[in-house]
Amino acid sequence: MTRASSEPAGEVILVVEDNEVSRRLVATVLEPHDYDLYFAKNGREAIEIATQEHPALILMDLKLPGMSGHEVVELLKAKPETADIPIVALTAHAVGSERQRAADAGCEGYIIKPIDTRAFADQLKEYIH
Repeated sequence: MTRASSEPAGEVILVVEDNEVSRRLVATVLEPHDYDLYFAKNGREAIEIATQEHPALILMDLKLPGMSGHEVVELLKAKPETADIPIVALTAHAVGSERQRAADAGCEGYIIKPIDTRAFADQLKEYIH
């Protein structure tokens, strides 16, 4: 479990991503927007952080080591304490069937990697209640 800053900022976003370069890119792009970022490298960490911190949004890589992102989404949506958290798939897989599979698991949105660094923060605002 990694947190991007030690001081509380704005809305909490949990980024579930096993790739360090992708985590750094998301942190760099979102840093100017005052989000309080948490990072998980696998499904177990994601569930733990989501339950403890109840983020305003979860960005979920679908290809994770061990438990897949789809499985993590299904588990989070099945738990009453995390079911209401919007989850957006953040994945390199642009195939339509993958988008549907993410939606079936419980994802409210789908953002394809590599992210558009100019539009990314605005895309996330659509999902934060």
